[in-house]
Amino acid sequence: MASEGSEGEHPSVTLFRQYLRIRTLQPEPDYGAAVAFFEERALQLGLGCQKVEVAPGRVVTVLTWPGTNPRLSSVLLNSHTDVVPVFQEYWSHDPFEAFKDADGYIYGRGAQDMKCVSIQYLEAVKRLKAEGHHFPRTIHLTFVPDEEIGGHQGMELFVKRPEFQALRAGFALDEGLANPTDAFTVFYSERSPWWVRVTSTGRPGHGSRFIEDTAAEKLHKVVSSILAFREKERQRLQSDPQLKEGAVTSVNLTILEGGVAFNMVPATMSASFDFRVAPDVDLKAFEGQLQDWCQEAGEGVTFEFVQKWSEPQVTPTDDSDPWWAAFSRACKDMNLTLEPEIFPAATDSRYLRAVGVPALGFSPMNRTPVLLHDHDERLHEGVFLRGVDIYTQLLPALASVPVLPSES
Repeated sequence: MASEGSEGEHPSVTLFRQYLRIRTLQPEPDYGAAVAFFEERALQLGLGCQKVEVAPGRVVTVLTWPGTNPRLSSVLLNSHTDVVPVFQEYWSHDPFEAFKDADGYIYGRGAQDMKCVSIQYLEAVKRLKAEGHHFPRTIHLTFVPDEEIGGHQGMELFVKRPEFQALRAGFALDEGLANPTDAFTVFYSERSPWWVRVTSTGRPGHGSRFIEDTAAEKLHKVVSSILAFREKERQRLQSDPQLKEGAVTSVNLTILEGGVAFNMVPATMSASFDFRVAPDVDLKAFEGQLQDWCQEAGEGVTFEFVQKWSEPQVTPTDDSDPWWAAFSRACKDMNLTLEPEIFPAATDSRYLRAVGVPALGFSPMNRTPVLLHDHDERLHEGVFLRGVDIYTQLLPALASVPVLPSES
């Protein structure tokens, strides 16, 4: 059943599998093939198509369905085209074959993260256009590179360009996560990624001696302080059933470096940490805490940021907000149960929110295990097709939000 366009297969599924076969995996994604794929879709659907090269070889493809009232801000449907690497020996099927098994599960890198959503956007627009619909607000579909490596040569640059400003985005949808229950998760904010390298310097010497004030001793103190904080946050999460993972700050020790020989005490050692800081944390105070941990360890202990996001924003999720009201009402009309949460990691939504565009992370995959970045990443074709149905109801609601005070 791995062949493209199997007999009786829904055309939307066939298109999804075709996109999965494009090898856009980091660190050398075939972006040219992805751009060509979306150019072809634009031609077939009668959509405007613009290519914006934000960095050498890094193109944002924008497909546009014009609204009937150009004075209104637009709806932005964002998705990224790159996927994370694979360890093919751990996969049941070739991760770029888009194999579909007898039960209807489609295996492929990007099946959940997030090539499914890209095609669901397109197929919903195709269906609405075929039915003759027109909406007041323009709908833009943006397909961006390099999200999986931080978006620094993708959305981060795109939002600073005049081509982005010309889109006049008023609201955006972006990626979410699968939900193994009957509910659908929707993300209204996300934690700030702080990648921190702590460097400790101390007295070197022969490995047989009891040397005082070593780099390792002082680094151990910082590591212990940070891991104690980690345990405190973990216990806070576990003790409160109302808390979700995105509402607390997580940290993991990810890299240890130092030393050149077994019998030499190193003069310098470092430890690198991946912090994901909850949006309600006072960032200035938290940076001060990092400084205190280093100072308490002794002289010669410093830290630096390899990555630091300091503009956390929260998209409103109350019915007084017209965008949320339209989104949630459409979901209610479809009898969808929503679970609003803070995204535990980072997405391109943070760049949109930082420039004033409210964004919700939403990937309509319920009754589905979370398999992004995992071996045997897969999605059932029935869940995928229901996602097309969901967007077919969501897009009219969002593109028909009445004139806002700022637009009158």
